[in-house]
Amino acid sequence: MNKIVLITGGAGYVGSALVPSLLDSGYKVVVYDLYLFGNVFKEIKNKNLTEIKGDIRDKGKLLEAGKGVDYLIHLACISNDPSFELDPKLGKSINYDAFQNVIETVKSNNIKRIIFASSASIYGTQEGDVMENLKGVPLTDYAKFKLLCEEALKDSGLKNYVSVRPGTVNGYAPRLRLDLIINNFTIRALVNKKISFFGGWQLRPSININDMVRVYKLLIEAPDELVHEKAFNAGFQNATVEDMAKMVVKVFVERNIENRIQVEKLDVPDKRSYHLNSEKIKAELGFIPNFTIEDGILSIVEAFKKGLIADGLDNPIYHNTKMMKLTALK
Repeated sequence: MNKIVLITGGAGYVGSALVPSLLDSGYKVVVYDLYLFGNVFKEIKNKNLTEIKGDIRDKGKLLEAGKGVDYLIHLACISNDPSFELDPKLGKSINYDAFQNVIETVKSNNIKRIIFASSASIYGTQEGDVMENLKGVPLTDYAKFKLLCEEALKDSGLKNYVSVRPGTVNGYAPRLRLDLIINNFTIRALVNKKISFFGGWQLRPSININDMVRVYKLLIEAPDELVHEKAFNAGFQNATVEDMAKMVVKVFVERNIENRIQVEKLDVPDKRSYHLNSEKIKAELGFIPNFTIEDGILSIVEAFKKGLIADGLDNPIYHNTKMMKLTALK
């Protein structure tokens, strides 16, 4: 019998890649999402896909969506710091307050496992290798509420949870985000032939979206004793912001995409900086990344050349903060 996976926020960037992969692997998938960015799955004709337009703050609707579900992957949130800061009250209501509805959905429906999408940003600024046992020092409300959700799971009485703390995701997906650092640098290089960034010294971990999908599938399939009540980092290339810009330039030159990319360093620094150690997921679950930052860059270039990216710098569909400004979500 097909296992059923409920994905809150499943029509977002990661979900748009994860859902088709799960369907291809024989899972039944229930997407629960507000669909603020449109229906990315409209071309998928698969009887194993169920789509529910809903808000995780609607407890009754979420509880109903969880009936018969085996696994819940909680992706839904106001994603990234700038989007959260547009309306902190709204951000808290979705990213933290509504998490109790998610926990109740797991309990009431006897769901076998909840996989929580936390974030490596909970670590803030740290020296040396950042491992899962280090205390989080979040610098923003977005990161703070991710950490508080992890603590809520620990305090919930549930034993069947696992948290994943990804670095910044890169690469093309059907519901593309171009406000993430590698993707943003790549589209700016393609359109403006110029990359600008703040500071440059900050260390950031990255994970390709295809590896992100593989991590979630692994966390569904792993035995209880290997994942329950645990957290796993997932960021397999650590580089400074400036080095990431240089990677884009290097790929463009080596692949004869563009030989003249201007790189501009701005004065106002973004203070988040940490070197993410992801050895735990390798050692305990055998996960080995298959994709690189370079793969992510090339996937954006390929999509751009195919005409799959329309007005990449200004179209709100690719930029969460711009879209949030246009929505009436309260």
